[in-house]
Amino acid sequence: MNAAKPLRADALRNREALLAKAREVFDAGEFFDLRFDDFARLAGVGTGTLYRHFPTREALAEAVYHEEVVALCDRARRLQATSPAREALATFLRDFVDYLQQHHGLARTLATLMTTGSEALAEGGRALEQAVTDLVAAAVEEGTVRGDVGAGAVMMALHGIGAAHDRPDWRAEADGVITLVLDGLRR
Repeated sequence: MNAAKPLRADALRNREALLAKAREVFDAGEFFDLRFDDFARLAGVGTGTLYRHFPTREALAEAVYHEEVVALCDRARRLQATSPAREALATFLRDFVDYLQQHHGLARTLATLMTTGSEALAEGGRALEQAVTDLVAAAVEEGTVRGDVGAGAVMMALHGIGAAHDRPDWRAEADGVITLVLDGLRR
């Protein structure tokens, strides 16, 4: 298998400009209001550059999602390395709710674009679940979390929180669900 050739500095700058503008447009909920070609202009690149990096809306959304998952998993690892295990788990779950609140436009975009199975979404889901699994396992090992409840239950709660984002009192309820999860995990 051939490794991907590294991007030239200008190509990397263009790619980063496209990803940054995509995050902004997703968060504003305007992704579907734009023609894809107009998106290139907003990002300050030509349409050829847009299509060279991201031939479809789906490819652009998947690239943003991939980078966001990497950042979330890195956050989980940093917390696990620097905090007591139960505190790391609690902080990550509360940070995840903050993330969902700040980036609900990306979640809506992905849900709309990816009506069929997307390997990028599945891969990201597995990476996030592994991060939560590692946090839960460390807290179990520390003796502060029950060993009979796995990361799958925690992931289901996070999925439920994300799916209920349109509820009027979402943030308070989401915080309440995280408190319930953490209380239920307490040993």
